[in-house]
Amino acid sequence: ENLRNEGILDRVRMKLPMIPKHIAIVTGTGSAALSDMNRLIEDRWPGLRRTIIGVTVQGERAVNEIVRGILVADKLSQPAIAERFNAPPVDVIIVGRGGGSPEDLWAFNLEPVVRAIIAATVPVVSAVGHESDLLVSDLVADVRASTPSNAIERCIAEYDFHHMTLHNYNQRIEDSVNRIIIDCQTELQLIQSRLLNAPLKGIYNANQYITEIENKLKQYLLQTFVNARQKLISISNLIEVNANQIITAESTKLAVIESSLKSVHPRKVLQRGYSMITSQDGDVIMKASDLDVGQNVNLSLIDGEAAAMINSIENGSEKNE
Repeated sequence: ENLRNEGILDRVRMKLPMIPKHIAIVTGTGSAALSDMNRLIEDRWPGLRRTIIGVTVQGERAVNEIVRGILVADKLSQPAIAERFNAPPVDVIIVGRGGGSPEDLWAFNLEPVVRAIIAATVPVVSAVGHESDLLVSDLVADVRASTPSNAIERCIAEYDFHHMTLHNYNQRIEDSVNRIIIDCQTELQLIQSRLLNAPLKGIYNANQYITEIENKLKQYLLQTFVNARQKLISISNLIEVNANQIITAESTKLAVIESSLKSVHPRKVLQRGYSMITSQDGDVIMKASDLDVGQNVNLSLIDGEAAAMINSIENGSEKNE
């Protein structure tokens, strides 16, 4: 009732972009709904840049985490912040979860979540539960999706469809130009046929008319070709830019993963002067309590290995020899 009195329910909603460059998904990490959305994205537009913001979607912590997720997603819509992550700005936010009982979905009825959706600066899609579920988040969002999968279908176009549409436009332009040329040739032939029996004045006037038609035809065809070429170039550049951005984003992600894997490799620790102790069976020994006096152990160093025997053991303040 408060939202209705404020006029929020009647406000003008933001439209979804025709081809989104970067979507943010606020939902439960590892959920079936997220798996379905990721699968649909790859089916419809492979490699599309997306940022998953994992939150708790039910329980006492759900409201605060969902609000935080929406705020983070909205910040990524700012070019200056998105540029830090070498990514285009977020242009769509999807907030939701899979089905459940009314109690499980209740966080999406509460005012903090609703206010966060209203405050977002890019279109927000509410995709909560099943088609029969209707939450307050559905009433205030820019787009209401019946399910998380339906949110992907409404936000992301099919790449193959756009490619085929571009091909069809090209074919239609070519066919239209050919029809215009044929019609003009037919008209010229008709005029030329009439001129054969026309008086001198009629011949002169007809020649003037033919010249005028030819000039108009040349200008029309030239302008038609220029417009068609510009449209094709614009669409081609848009597809190429999107593809390059997606490839660059994925390359950056792989580089970060590779750097993370290298940083946690055991050899990195050995390079800082540490060594690793293993038993003769190859088990790693991490605590003094796992050693025995007189036990033979192996030491792994950065440039090789060495064998050693335990002469004494200190466990805190105690010492065994």
